[in-house]
Amino acid sequence: MLSSLFHTLNISRRDIVGQLNDLDVTSNNLANVNTAGYKTSRTNFQELLDQQIKEGNKVAGTQMLPIQGTFKTSDNPLDWAIQGDGFFSVTLPDGKIGYTRDGEFKLDMDRNLVTAGGYPLVWDGSIPEGTKTVSITPGGLVNAVAEDGTSQTVGTVELSRFTNPTALQNYGENLWMETTTSGAAQSGAAASENFGTITGSTVEQSNVDMSQEMTHLITLQRKFSMSIKAFQQTDTMISQAINLRKA
Repeated sequence: MLSSLFHTLNISRRDIVGQLNDLDVTSNNLANVNTAGYKTSRTNFQELLDQQIKEGNKVAGTQMLPIQGTFKTSDNPLDWAIQGDGFFSVTLPDGKIGYTRDGEFKLDMDRNLVTAGGYPLVWDGSIPEGTKTVSITPGGLVNAVAEDGTSQTVGTVELSRFTNPTALQNYGENLWMETTTSGAAQSGAAASENFGTITGSTVEQSNVDMSQEMTHLITLQRKFSMSIKAFQQTDTMISQAINLRKA
């Protein structure tokens, strides 16, 4: 009897840990509902079997959902949004490449195009001194307009795509890293086959579905409450069984 109760207790424990992990993911989605280019994540669970006996479940991992977010027009010419597949590539402090859909760029003190977190955009150009405004074509050509009204092409922004973008690893700060499962990054010109187009003065909003996340949060709270009750009741039964044996 005791072994059976401890088995039930262990299943309840695993379920509680899984619900807490799922709560972290859901909370992070809700916290980023207004973050430009943010992609919602979901928790994937895996059922555990031991000789065909159910042993509960565990978190197999989190999965990014690369659904297109809605567009919002911006007054900033350095706000760029990707329509379709593709990610902007940025250089991380350790020299590795990260990927993001957040195209709210700005110029740093060295006139580098950087993300809100200060990570430099990977592209083959630079914004010259004296530039009044900047524009970008759907194909990624960046044009700079000087104070005297003359315009010149100052570089090209390429996009990166993945065979399985749902398997990208969350780096934090709205950045993603490639994994073995996602496949290596494939770089190419915007507007070419299988790559998205770039729209200037536009922000891609978060793809978080607020109502769906809130519904999931309520369901999660109920599941967690049931798991806690099962754990507590099983613990009480174990204590009673031990006391009976002592008696």
